[in-house]
Amino acid sequence: MKRTTAREIAVRLCFALSENPSDPNELLTKTFDSEYYSSLQSEDAIYKSRPNKKQLEYITHLVTGIYEHSVELDGYIEKYAVGWKFGRISKTAAAIMKLAMFEVLYMPDIPDSAAINEAIELAKRYETPETVSFINGILGSFSRGEIPDYGSRE
Repeated sequence: MKRTTAREIAVRLCFALSENPSDPNELLTKTFDSEYYSSLQSEDAIYKSRPNKKQLEYITHLVTGIYEHSVELDGYIEKYAVGWKFGRISKTAAAIMKLAMFEVLYMPDIPDSAAINEAIELAKRYETPETVSFINGILGSFSRGEIPDYGSRE
């Protein structure tokens, strides 16, 4: 499983938590239960292979971290979504932006540009071109506005 696929699974789990708030650890346990995960394989190709230990740790870190920092990340989205109320932004777009913001803020081993580029590529799979541009604009503004020496970790 590639890191891109792990990110996509994390976005889906974050979306699920936004739809039905619950304990992220319970959702992770349920999702990665062998029998349940196998049932997902027939629904979508991203579940074709099970994550290995390192990938599962990465997904878990993303999902629990985004959940724990959700209010902060929502605040950044609202701050940089000029003229938009947070409630108007699709939950998928919000989950994608939160993932990128979390990686930029809390995962220094991931280059800022990689986190943002991966988020944009993921958005292209789920959102309209207009929404992809919107996400790109918010993430660009966020990076320039919140990250000292943006681009220095590249």
